[in-house]
Amino acid sequence: MTLGATLYIKNTKEAVLFYQEAFGMTLGYYEKFSDGTYMHAELQKDGITIFAVSEHNNEKLVADLHMQVTKKISPTVSLGIGFATEDEVKKAYDFLMKEGTVYREIGELPWSKCSADVLDKFGVYWYVYM
Repeated sequence: MTLGATLYIKNTKEAVLFYQEAFGMTLGYYEKFSDGTYMHAELQKDGITIFAVSEHNNEKLVADLHMQVTKKISPTVSLGIGFATEDEVKKAYDFLMKEGTVYREIGELPWSKCSADVLDKFGVYWYVYM
């Protein structure tokens, strides 16, 4: 069994480059809309697709998510990205916090020597760790 994750966001052209640099990923299979944004873009590490990015064009979903925020409903998911070294965690953290919101700065947890929680500028909630 595998779990597929697709991030539905605005400005996928920028997001794909941002995540490639933040996580040291490459662009795998992709399809674009006529405006150059990504209908589907798979981001890979060592030839394995980790997640996909798709341009978000569903305004009803945006409104529903905004309603959740105004009702103060907790986010239901974070995406965890595990790294082999503290340097990789710190590099990802530095990218994600640019124009993002840090919910837990880099530090230790009982199960991780180095981890952090960040909501990035595209609205994706990340848990980065080693």
